[in-house]
Amino acid sequence: MPTWTINRYLRTPLLLMGLAETAVLFSSVYFAALFIFGSIEDCERQLGPLAPKATIVSFVILISMISMGLYQFHQRIYYREVVVRVLVGVTAGSLALAVIFYAVPALTIWRSVAFVAIAYALILLLTLRLYFVRNVDENIFRHRTLIFGAGTRAASISDLKRRADRRGFRVVGTVPAPGDTNSGGQNVYRTNGRSISEIAAELDADEIVVAMDDRRGNLPIRDLLDCKLRGIDVIDLLEFLERETGKIRIDLVNPGWLIFSPGFRTSKFRRFNKRTVDVIVSATLLLVFWPLMLLIAAFIKLEDGIRAPVFYRQCRVGRRGVDFNVLKFRSMQVDAEADGQAVWARENDDRITRVGAVLRNSRLDELPQAINVLRGQMSLVGPRPERPEFVSDLVKSIPYYSERHTVKPGVTGWAQIRYSYGASEEDAIEKLQYELYYVKNQNLLLDLMIILQTVEVILWGKGAR
Repeated sequence: MPTWTINRYLRTPLLLMGLAETAVLFSSVYFAALFIFGSIEDCERQLGPLAPKATIVSFVILISMISMGLYQFHQRIYYREVVVRVLVGVTAGSLALAVIFYAVPALTIWRSVAFVAIAYALILLLTLRLYFVRNVDENIFRHRTLIFGAGTRAASISDLKRRADRRGFRVVGTVPAPGDTNSGGQNVYRTNGRSISEIAAELDADEIVVAMDDRRGNLPIRDLLDCKLRGIDVIDLLEFLERETGKIRIDLVNPGWLIFSPGFRTSKFRRFNKRTVDVIVSATLLLVFWPLMLLIAAFIKLEDGIRAPVFYRQCRVGRRGVDFNVLKFRSMQVDAEADGQAVWARENDDRITRVGAVLRNSRLDELPQAINVLRGQMSLVGPRPERPEFVSDLVKSIPYYSERHTVKPGVTGWAQIRYSYGASEEDAIEKLQYELYYVKNQNLLLDLMIILQTVEVILWGKGAR
């Protein structure tokens, strides 16, 4: 059963898992009703229709589980960690449901019903997750991939060492192409008078990845077209790596690919939707968290003195290269850069204050950036804004670095949930590959997924420094 994608980041196993878990959560309310009342009719006479309540329960707990990182296809995760995340997700969802039921009494269910429903859901959810962890890496969920090319470019596929990065495909063979610098390796099938489509049919391949070192005059157009007409997908190496790793390999990119590939475009409607979400969510954050922000300000003053500044303003590069001042709670000493030199943040940086360490680990130092979002300088989701001093150097040394400035910088982003904290040029290159993926594929659904999965980054302390 080949894996397929929706917008390149939703995978068949996760969709099936989502449907199965939604069914479990929905049915948990009915199971609890039967267990407590003996019949659905008796329960509905006491509590009213169950379908709306079951729908709310399913939606809230599923969203909570997504925010725990339980729907990331490329995440390497062990079952014991799955158990913890499911427990936290169901608990957080249950607390959210308690608030909803309190605010809307018509949706309330009895505590005994809720207790039985949660117990039933936990048992089945953990059973489903055990099956998923054991079978997600099996061939049932993978493309059977034939590689056309056996040189340097094709080697980028074998260079994917992480098991999680190889979860979506299994290489069934390699067909060397004219001009390849290296034709060695395992499962090499030379044509010897046969067509590529015949080899693909023999190997029962679902797709052919074109990874030739030199296409000039060597691309077998007729043969590849025959493969496509037979129902075998033919995809470019860059597209394949983008799909499997969630990033764009800048060492393989050329300007022509950027121009002619789908994506890397937006519309007034898309910008309007994004801005609407930005304003609503950032305003809500400020309204909800202003007491916490006052408390944080008080702790900063207590540690550093009444005259110490609470906020830290720093020049960053925004959309189209326009500079702006990003606003954060101050987490470093006042004289952290007394010599005026911009310095990357380091692990165990001795410039960070005790309150600042807590703020950074919890990402609470970023809360004031909701003001930057309201001002239109930032978006909720986008590449993290960088300092002009670093950008001027990175643009010179890293190809396509300036393309990240075609969208507004974000409070969170695709690179933040897929890659740990970066504080070097090498990290900047790796993060850029994820950021280009976002710029190419940005849409409302991806933004919502990033926002939800940012909760996981905060809770599990990923990349904080």
